[in-house]
This record gives sequence, structure tokens and C-alpha cells, in this order.
Amino acid sequence: MSKVRVRFAPSPTGGLHLGGVRTVLYNYLFAKNNGGDFIVRIEDTDQTRYVPGAEQYIFDCLQWCGLEPDESPLHGGEYGPYRQSERKEKGIYQQYAEQLIKDGHAYYAFDTPEELEQMRTMYTTADNPSPQYDHHLRMKMKNSLTLTADEVNTLLTNGTKHAIRIKMPENEIIAFNDMIRGDIQNESGLVDDKVLLKADGMPTYHLAVVVDDYLMKITHAFRGEEWLPSAPVHVLLWKYLFGLDKMPQWAHLPLILGPSGKLSKRDGAKYGFPVFAMNWMDPKTNELTEGFKERGFLPEAFINLLALLGWNAGTEQELFTKEELIQQFSMERVHSGGAKFDFEKAKWFNHEWIKKLPVNHYSDKVKNIFENNGLAVEGNEKFESILSLVSDRCTLLPDFYTQAGFFFKDPETLDTESVKPKWNADKQHFFTEWITQLNSISSWDAVAIEQSFKELATAKNIKPGDLQMPLRVMLVGGKFGPPVFVIAATIGKAAAINRIQQALGIFSTF
Repeated sequence: MSKVRVRFAPSPTGGLHLGGVRTVLYNYLFAKNNGGDFIVRIEDTDQTRYVPGAEQYIFDCLQWCGLEPDESPLHGGEYGPYRQSERKEKGIYQQYAEQLIKDGHAYYAFDTPEELEQMRTMYTTADNPSPQYDHHLRMKMKNSLTLTADEVNTLLTNGTKHAIRIKMPENEIIAFNDMIRGDIQNESGLVDDKVLLKADGMPTYHLAVVVDDYLMKITHAFRGEEWLPSAPVHVLLWKYLFGLDKMPQWAHLPLILGPSGKLSKRDGAKYGFPVFAMNWMDPKTNELTEGFKERGFLPEAFINLLALLGWNAGTEQELFTKEELIQQFSMERVHSGGAKFDFEKAKWFNHEWIKKLPVNHYSDKVKNIFENNGLAVEGNEKFESILSLVSDRCTLLPDFYTQAGFFFKDPETLDTESVKPKWNADKQHFFTEWITQLNSISSWDAVAIEQSFKELATAKNIKPGDLQMPLRVMLVGGKFGPPVFVIAATIGKAAAINRIQQALGIFSTF
């Protein structure tokens, strides 16, 4: 068997949807599981949809996910160029399109846009509401099948704009084997004569994907199931140009479903969850679409949850490192049915990975969040020890600011409504006297603070448990956070005493 070579071939037209990242992931895992190569090829054949910055954005997303290609426009390789626009300049696609015409499998089509629109109007019937340029109508159109050789030569010599279309057989069964779906058969007569080369000389996806996969020695091609209707055209192009024995093994991946069908960009805005890997700012509309990275997801959690959207290892295991995914991944365990995306489950994965990873793995990211909220953090050791105290309470990375911000600044508000119903003069006197004792504690640690607290509570005949919640609100602002005496020890004597004093001033008004 030849070396496994797979490719991800995105169009630089916008943000990278999580379905696209899953396609990258399955390609990457399959390649690495089989000791093969993962290639990224930029399919920029549709220049009208090209968006500046989109290509770099794609590579930034892959870098964040840890899914770096072996070959690409940025990484180089032996099978370049890795942008189709650059391959077009070398005349690669024109050569193969002309070969198809010579062999009788394609033809020149000189129809103008106006004539194509007229065709759709003229031949619309109740039985055929959307007429296509196919074997039923091609002999009524302006192409090299209906014109004489002299007429065709004259048009070509005069530089008349034209496309090249595949000539689909009328009655042929086109079959191929899908690694996920098994044997698939299509009737050729139900497929229209797709454009292979556009009037500007740029190939369409249909021609380019076949030619490039052949020249780049791609052995396996994984893509979304929305490409299944185009598969008959691609099978025929392989047959006509290179032979079916050269065709890669195909796998058409299941859709990722949202709350209302196929997961779309609009679902994110509608339901409040990200659908792109990273923030994407559309330069044409200035519209920002939020990404998983900026929402506070770890890349380890992101690829873990994506891997299980359509695949399972056949076990109860849910948390996988990238290395474990590489070791266990196989296309045989990819489902054929759509996988529903559940944002709550996605957050669960992130929560588990926050707990699983050492805090120094993501402390720099959290530090940036603190600084963006106006809190400068100095010293990694103390900062990371604080993150360790609250990591099991954090689902997304910004949660660390909510759960640990009070370690670095006084709480802006106090949850007085939690304290007020059971506050009384005895508790007010307790904390006033305790402040005096706190000043005399020489060894400022959680054990000494707790001992002082409980001894005074016993002396005052107050249950320590009735005092701990008010103390927490004084120090934190609310009823959350790690053990309260650990909080007091961590923020330091001066800060603890000051917060208690400030709170007592408020609580005394109850």
C-alpha cells in the first residue's frame, strides 16, 4: 500500500466552521494513525467569493487546535503549488479539460449568461420546474456539440468567452465505495453537465479536486456529505482522466446538526453559542462571529468534543488526548447519521479538561483575561496556586476571573441579601472582636485563622457555621469560592481585616 496522504481543501471565503475543523481533525487523525501525511490545499477557484485574510485565519485556527499540516502554502512540500489559483497560472487545469474534449467526454459551451437564463425560463414545465443544462437540453444550446467544427474554431479564434462542461452519459450506473456508507450507486442521467472550466480559465471544484488529488498523490479523501450529489461527476472524471484504480478512497462525513437542522453560522447568533473555531471578523460586512477560543475553550477540549461528534471508540471513555485519538481513530467507527451539537456537553468537556490539565498549561491565557479586565497579575507561582484553588469551579477560562478575581481586589459589591435575614448584634460584636484577635496572629495561615475563629465562636456561644457564610460574603462578595479560611490566608492579613471592617460598616445598618 502506498503512503497514506489526506488533504483538507478549504475555500478562503470566511470563518472556519466547527464542521470544517472536524473534517480537518478526522483527516489528521487518520493520517497520523497510518503514519501518513496531512496536506492543506487552498481551493481559491471562486475568486468572486475570496475574502482577504481568510486563508491566514484558517491556518491560525489549525495552529490553535494543534492540527498543523505536513504540507501547505505556508509549510511547503514536494507537490505544490498548494493554492489552486497558482496552479491555474501553470495551465494545469486547462490541459486536462482539453484532454476531456479531445476524448469526447467534455465540450465547449459558448452560451451567454442571458442565454442560460432564457433556457431556464423557456424549458420550465410543471414536470421540470428547474431545468438544467443536461443531456435533455444540451443539444438545444450553443456548444461544440451543436455547432460545426468550423463555427467552433472561429469562436475560439475570436476569443469568444466559453466554459468547458462535462458530457454526462445518458444511461449509466456510476458506482463507488464509501468508507462510511458502503456501496453507492447513481444514475448518470439525473446529473447535469457541470462546468469544469469557467470562462475566466479558472477550474471549478469538480475538475480541480480530481486533478489536484491525482497530482498530489492523495490516497484518501474525506469531505462532508453535502458533496455526495457531485460524486458521480468526480467518479467519471477519475475514470476518464486517470483510471478508477488511481481514485482515492472516499468517505463522506455526516452533518453536524444544530437545534434546527444542519448547524449554521446563524445558529450561533440565534442560540448563543459559538460555531467558529476562533473569532472571525468579516471584512466585507464588519460582522463579528464569536469563536470557541475567545469564549474560553481549551484546544484540547475543542478537538476532544469534535472527535466525538460522529465517531466513538466503542468504549465508555469520553476524555481523549490528541495522542489517544490518533491511536484509536478509525473511519470504520464514524457514523453515517448526523451528530447533534450540544453546547452544554461542549462546556462539560472544557470543564473536565480545565480540571485535568496542570494550571500552568493555561495560566498565561487566564492572566490575559485578568489583564483585559484591568487586573495586573505579578508572579506566576502565587497566581497558579490561586488558579488551582478554583479550577474545579470553572467551566470556561473567563470563569477564573469571576471565581478568583477577589484574590487580587476587593469585591465591588456584597451579597447583603444573603446575610441580612440572620444578621444580629451578636454577630456584629463577634466580628468586631475577632478583628482584634486577627491582628495578633503571628503565623498567618488557614489553620491559625480557623482556630482563632472557632475558639472565639465557642466563647461567644455562636455556631461557627452561622458565621462562615457572612465571613465569605465579606471576603468574596458572594456565596462562592474555595474554603473561606484559605481565602483569608491567601489575600493576606491586611486585606482580610480591611474587607471585614468595610463589610461590618454596611451590615451595621441592617
